[in-house]
Amino acid sequence: MEQKAKVEIYTWDHCPYCQRTLQLFNTKGIKYIQYKIDGDEAARDKMSTRASGRKTVPQVFINDKHIGGCDDTHALDSKGELDNLVFET
Repeated sequence: MEQKAKVEIYTWDHCPYCQRTLQLFNTKGIKYIQYKIDGDEAARDKMSTRASGRKTVPQVFINDKHIGGCDDTHALDSKGELDNLVFET
């Protein structure tokens, strides 16, 4: 399957939820742009604006659409919807 979507994720280095989401992406072969925002309040504000006010990490975007955090991303995967958003079928 070929990836059709741009995937972006905002993370902190020592966040277990970020690591869990990155592991999911890596296992599925999803290529992503990672924004490490540890201690960068300007980047966190940008993420929060894009994520409708959410300030927790990770925050995932697919083709500039806010998907949500770790639980949201894993829920999409469990329903088989993550592959549909990311890959050509």
